[in-house]
Order: sequence, then structure tokens, then C-alpha cells
Amino acid sequence: MKIIGITGGVGAGKSAVLDYLQSRYNAYAIQADRVGHQLMEPGGSCFLSVINLLGREILDEKGEIDRGKVAALVFPYPQTLAQLNGIIHPAVKREIRRRIALEEEGGRKVFVIEAALLLEDHYDEICHDIWYIYAPDKARRERLKKQRGYTERKIADIFKNQQTDAVFRQKCSYTVENGGDLQETYRQIDKRMETYEFM
Repeated sequence: MKIIGITGGVGAGKSAVLDYLQSRYNAYAIQADRVGHQLMEPGGSCFLSVINLLGREILDEKGEIDRGKVAALVFPYPQTLAQLNGIIHPAVKREIRRRIALEEEGGRKVFVIEAALLLEDHYDEICHDIWYIYAPDKARRERLKKQRGYTERKIADIFKNQQTDAVFRQKCSYTVENGGDLQETYRQIDKRMETYEFM
């Protein structure tokens, strides 16, 4: 089984790449953020640890963790954010490793991990190949405003906290240019997939 890591700035179009890999190559695609959210749900492996760290005031009326309340509590305080990440990130990686084992056992050929912090969280330890999904800032801004309703201010804040294009290109083994025509994006994906021995 080939394990591909996918990363890139917000609004670069990583979801479009995941969708294509799923439909064209029957890839199992997993998004680290979504796994983190699942693990914070009641019964999830991180639920009680997060409450112990931040207190019961982060719960909503249904007894579920309110991510908005969590963000307000941790983002102004780097030390608390680091503690929260220390709970969530290792648990996410464990869950991803568990699913990799299940899919490999089931005969899956391609497993794809998408994570904004793929490089920072050292997913290169798991992945055989790491792709950088690139789109120009202008295209990313337009997508974020249109698809998510983000303001220019919010976009600027997000961009400021993300890795630079130079770092992504240096640390990733393949770059997919995803600034416009999706057919061109698909062509680049196919080109890389053809290099894998089992394809």
C-alpha cells in the first residue's frame, strides 16, 4: 500500500485532490482535522482529557465539546494550546495508524492523509510520498471568500500563521499546481501516480 501525505495552505484545493484520488484510484482518504473532531466527541479517546484540561465550561447544552469555546480559551495562551495539541495530535496519529493497518489488511492500494500540519506533526514518518498542493494567494483568497465566507482580515490572519511556499516546496517531494484548470491538476496527479510500481 502506498501512503501519500497531502498538505498546503488553506484554500489551495486539497479537497479536490482527495476527491479525485478517491474516485480515480479508490484511495482511502483521511483528514487529520476531522479525526481530531471525532476523538473529541463524547466517547472519543480525547473527550475526558480535554475536559480535564479546560474545564466543563467548554461543553454545550448537549454535553458535547464546543470547539468555539475551546478556541477562545486556548488561542490567546500558547502554553494551553500546546497542552491541548499534546492531547489531540498523538491521538490522531494513533488513530490514523490504526486505520492504515485496517486498510492494508483489506487490500487497499492507496491511503491518503490530508493535514494542514503534516510537516510540523512529522507525518513523513508514516508517508511514502508527500505532496504540496499549491495555488496562488489570489486564487486562495477568492475561494475562501466564496466558499467559506471569510473576510480579508480573517484570510490575512490565517496566511500569516501558515508555512511559506518555499518551506512547503523544500520539504515536500512533489508539487501539484492547482491554481485554475482542474483537468491540469488531474493530469499532474496521474503523472505522479504512474511512477508508483503497483499502478
